[in-house]
Amino acid sequence: MDKERILANLYIAIEAVLANRIRSVLTALGIIFGVAAVIAMLAIGNGAQQEILEQIKLVGVNNIIIEPVVEQTEENLAEEDSESKEKKKFSPGLTLEDKESIMRTIPGVETISPEILLETYIIKNGIRRSAKLVGVEPSYFDIFNFTLSEGKMFNDTQLEKGEAVCIIGKSIKAKFFPSQNPVGKMLKCGPNWLKVIGVLDERYISESSISKLGIRDYNMDVYTPLQTVLVRYKNRAMLTEEMIQGANRGSTGAFIIIGGGGGGSSDDAPKQAVNYHQLDRLVVQVAETDKLNPTADVIVRMLERKHNEVVDYEIEIPELLLKQQQRTNDIFSYVLGAIAGISLIVGGIGIMNIMLASVLERIKEIGLRLSIGAKKNDIINQFMFESIMISVSGGIIGIFLGIMMASAVSRFAEIPTVISFGSIIISFGVATAIGLIFGIAPARKAASQDPITSLRYE
Repeated sequence: MDKERILANLYIAIEAVLANRIRSVLTALGIIFGVAAVIAMLAIGNGAQQEILEQIKLVGVNNIIIEPVVEQTEENLAEEDSESKEKKKFSPGLTLEDKESIMRTIPGVETISPEILLETYIIKNGIRRSAKLVGVEPSYFDIFNFTLSEGKMFNDTQLEKGEAVCIIGKSIKAKFFPSQNPVGKMLKCGPNWLKVIGVLDERYISESSISKLGIRDYNMDVYTPLQTVLVRYKNRAMLTEEMIQGANRGSTGAFIIIGGGGGGSSDDAPKQAVNYHQLDRLVVQVAETDKLNPTADVIVRMLERKHNEVVDYEIEIPELLLKQQQRTNDIFSYVLGAIAGISLIVGGIGIMNIMLASVLERIKEIGLRLSIGAKKNDIINQFMFESIMISVSGGIIGIFLGIMMASAVSRFAEIPTVISFGSIIISFGVATAIGLIFGIAPARKAASQDPITSLRYE
């Protein structure tokens, strides 16, 4: 019997909502936009978080990055021959000896990846394209989570002897080996022919990651053993102090050479900084995240001594920077979510106000129902059902509107968004709860009406 009464009250509530469609839609607007705002804001926050996680994968986990600094020079020509000039201290630059020292003396270091990056070109089947040749060790691929789609990794013999082998990125394969397996084929990289022994899986890199992190498109790189670059291409550590000083010829700046072509005066030619660093990057992977800053401080003190207090390097901890950015994004998401939540509460207040006004409009209806046998619980159920129906329908419309808003933000503002099932459930649940909570007061007021007074109400 109770089930039939509940169904009858639900049917009456549906008729009342449908009979006043415009008022019901206007009443639900607060819920619609509140739910849509919650979904859209959470989607933006999730998208930002996912982008940061992808960026952390690109730069590696628990990494300290050491990069050389090639200083530009400045001199006063009027004092060029002055004997009172102070000589700049000599620094060997960033070398493999730095790598060995860090690995040997600093505890908590899991692995170190030295890199040498050369701008070169690739020639194959009459096609020439600029590319980057990267001299690495196998630890490089582990640190940055690279995997092979074809072929194999460098072996010990290839690493020690500097053999002419390489591993190519996915875009290199697509450009120079579109219809064949490149493993075992030869590829001319700069002045040398290299044998392809492997192909890396494609790594997607967004434009924002390239600009924010200063990374390159790994898919267009050619990777070869570090020793191969040092033996077959260039070893900048072979420059001696005497050679550099001979190039300076008494200039006030350290490590410069005379640029420009022949035929002009060498005194008037522009001077360029020489990259005397053997390595272009050292990536130090630490076992624990909380040891990143202390380890970086120890590395700084060690390099100061080895480089004769010449600060010709810079150290970054990208993971900590990204996590700080993530915390900022989280705070931003919380603020936007709170604003969207307030709009939901405002929508609930709107429902309560409209339902209270509806009670006054339908006093005769309430009195008639009570006089023919309806109980107070029936009146309460009727108005509660109406309030919940408006909230639920507004929540459903808000879900679709929120998905559309998130898609529009991703498409037109180029901000990554990720719509999670959890955000939809949360927003819909909150909308339903608001309809239930804010529908109690109007329902109780309707049920408290006196039947006789209600029938006489004009």
